[in-house]
Amino acid sequence: MLKGDKAVTKSMLRNKRALSPVIATVILISVTIVVAVSVAYWMGSIAGGYTSFEQIELPTTYAKAISSPFTGWNVTIELKNTGSADATIDNFFVNSIPLKDYTCGVRLYVNGQNQTDDISSLSISVTKGGSATLVLQIEQSSSDGFTSGTRIDMKLHTAAGREYPAQVKLP
Repeated sequence: MLKGDKAVTKSMLRNKRALSPVIATVILISVTIVVAVSVAYWMGSIAGGYTSFEQIELPTTYAKAISSPFTGWNVTIELKNTGSADATIDNFFVNSIPLKDYTCGVRLYVNGQNQTDDISSLSISVTKGGSATLVLQIEQSSSDGFTSGTRIDMKLHTAAGREYPAQVKLP
């Protein structure tokens, strides 16, 4: 390399400028934000699979007196699953007593289908966004506390361990 070439190279290097510190900082922060947002979306999609939940709402609950085939009431409970996972009702309590422990006088219908025959292993599935109608037929009985004018407490228990209470007054 010639002596003159060194001088030309040095003068070229002196004339070149690097990025200003302000522009370098802006670029560094922008890249960091883009990476952080990308990681957040990725982690959110992973976590979404593990955070699904059931949420049952009971928009309508009412009781109607019936006189045939027996004297008693039809208690209708309409439920809707507004959660992001399917729900399975595995127990039904009336006045804090599991429905399976009532020996007679109580029948359960789910969407018109009789569930009384296999009430000991109750399993009512409600898909996410789905709904169901439960009808509890109760015979009038003073020994069980089912008389006109009394309020009964009902509670639906799901396989996920959540409980959904409802109350109704017998007409």
